[in-house]
Amino acid sequence: MAHIHKEFLIDSAPDHVWAAVRDVSAVHRRLAPGFVTDTRLEADTRVVTFANGVVVHELLVDIDDEARRVAYAVVGGSLTPKHHHASMQVFADGTEHSRFVWITDVTPDDLAGPIAEMVDQGARVIKQTLETPATLDN
Repeated sequence: MAHIHKEFLIDSAPDHVWAAVRDVSAVHRRLAPGFVTDTRLEADTRVVTFANGVVVHELLVDIDDEARRVAYAVVGGSLTPKHHHASMQVFADGTEHSRFVWITDVTPDDLAGPIAEMVDQGARVIKQTLETPATLDN
């Protein structure tokens, strides 16, 4: 199983970053606009459409407000690995900065490269989006 770990600092308060991450039906507006073009909820599953045309169905495993953590697993769509589980977590780094941790486990291993590339691209967009004050409360 491949393990992808992405961690980066965001120049924005943890509560603001968490509000955007926690809004699981608005990824395309609040977290990764342009990288994600649409998000919709179907019961406990989030359907995410990426700019490259990939559509995934993500089972929302956990939304933990205390830990500021969202966990999800890909369960269908145009990208269907044998196993895909990921979490995004927001940690305080002082009062006005956040540490964002995105962990993904995936099989088969040959999907690690393409998924790591998507995580890198997504992380760049997330950082830029969350450091732009006007997008935090949309």
